Amino acid sequence: MHLSNLIAPTEGALFFGEDRHITGIASDSREVKEGFLFIAVTGTKKNGQDFIPDALKRGAAAVLSQTGTDKKNVPDSVTLVTVEDVRLALSKIASRFYPHQPSVIAAVTGTSGKTSTVQFTRELWEQSSHKAASIGTLGLITQDIKRYGSLTTPDPITLHQTIDETALMGVTHLCMEASSHGIELGRLDHVDVSVAAFTNLSRDHLDYHETMENYLAAKLRLFTTLLKENGTAVLNADIPEYQKIKDVCAARNLKVLSFGKEADGNIKLLDHKPEGQGQRLWIELFGKPYDVLLPLIGSFQAANSLCALAIAIASGQDPEKTVVALSKLSGVSGRLELIGTTPSGGSVFVDYAHKPAALEHVLKAMRPHVAENTGARLHVIFGCGGNRDKGKRPLMGKISEDLADRIIVTDDNPRQEQADVIRQEILAGCKKGPNLREIGNRAEAIRKGINDLAAHDVLVIAGKGHEEGQLVGDKVLPFNDATVARTVLKELE
Repeated sequence: MHLSNLIAPTEGALFFGEDRHITGIASDSREVKEGFLFIAVTGTKKNGQDFIPDALKRGAAAVLSQTGTDKKNVPDSVTLVTVEDVRLALSKIASRFYPHQPSVIAAVTGTSGKTSTVQFTRELWEQSSHKAASIGTLGLITQDIKRYGSLTTPDPITLHQTIDETALMGVTHLCMEASSHGIELGRLDHVDVSVAAFTNLSRDHLDYHETMENYLAAKLRLFTTLLKENGTAVLNADIPEYQKIKDVCAARNLKVLSFGKEADGNIKLLDHKPEGQGQRLWIELFGKPYDVLLPLIGSFQAANSLCALAIAIASGQDPEKTVVALSKLSGVSGRLELIGTTPSGGSVFVDYAHKPAALEHVLKAMRPHVAENTGARLHVIFGCGGNRDKGKRPLMGKISEDLADRIIVTDDNPRQEQADVIRQEILAGCKKGPNLREIGNRAEAIRKGINDLAAHDVLVIAGKGHEEGQLVGDKVLPFNDATVARTVLKELE
């Protein structure tokens, strides 16, 4: 593909050199190969222009950089292209180099529930015989592939390459997570989003967005800019931000499909109650009542499943057949995942809850299952990540104190912070007492938590969910909560 097919002078690009044949694109100089276009993006921590020399050494045929970049930094044998907005150009170039997209693409944003919702949506599509895929925190998943990824929303090149790959595999329906970072940084630009969903909003990423207003504004760009003109917005009618988001959609004349207890005339949750290892849902779907046994625990999973139902319907599926299919949904790895039971009869769950609202939802979801048995206790093990919003640490400590009976505060992903300092900031939100322990070593904390379980007790190991590593300093140490828990349970047999 020629350089001018990726970015043209008519689009405000200035060319210094020939229109060269491009064999690949990269925004990471370490991935550059002979004939590649290197896109020098200025990030939050590093300036891509500093890596132009490395890209040239690796064989870059062209460099795209910010307007004002000195041509002297690039030899005559390499073409320099400058633009005002490198990030915007990056997404456009990625979509042109990887042009294929499934016919239906849904994007899900919100603080919590994105991973579960995209998986549930994919499952509902598959039950209707569509070839479907999901992209997000768990990576790329189809019926044939499970490829782990580390970001909720990958960088534009990886994202468009993956979308292109799914389309070439024959995938017609794709559901993907849309993080606030990914939306604001233009990672989803030029993705043909036909359905956009909003799950909920609570405190998170304030180390980056600084205020909740900025955080919401970043997510709203999915509806103001990225969702195509004739697309459908799927909105949670039970959240405080519902009317504001609905008004944003109305300003663009977008169709809105709402779900929840307050959803009027769309997908209304009439009632729900725990039943076994799941819950019974009473739903009114466009005026018609349905009774569904959802094989998932927690009111938040009821909301996520209804969001998925709305997305599936918005994409053209038959409402009646799709609502019945909710009874066949499966759990998501690391999302209130039942790991096993102890010989004494205690149950062990692993969940990804690493934000105040998410931890609150999980503990509230488990309380009815504990309350069924007199004397049973709800245990929780959790920590907080380093180099992230510090304000949520005492909040999560207070939530655990209010909603759990036994608490172990441990390490999550300390990153470059002192782990003991993080734990003390969590403990500042808790009252000291015999039901509160601090055990820094996460494996030891899990072992202690499981050994403390009595008959009918429930333990939630929260914070890391599906993750396969623990970030300590600059190292990623192999660690998986479920694996450790299964090992301890095996020893108790």
